[in-house]
Amino acid sequence: MSSEQKPFLQIVRGDPGPEEIAALVAVLTARARAAAAARDGDRPARPSRWADRSRLVRNTFAGDLEPRGPGAWRASALPR
Repeated sequence: MSSEQKPFLQIVRGDPGPEEIAALVAVLTARARAAAAARDGDRPARPSRWADRSRLVRNTFAGDLEPRGPGAWRASALPR
């Protein structure tokens, strides 16, 4: 290796095996690709509304008729 080229990855401590180095390189490669895709604006498509878990959150039965905010506990017992 010439003096002008620096290694891309250097192990400074320990004695990792080939499998450990391969796993590290795979993780670093995946992160670099994800960062490049985020920079380029290549985001994955949004999941469909059927796959969206927020639709499982229940709304109140009364909808917007139910009082909310400060003092709502007082208004909840009053007839409408």
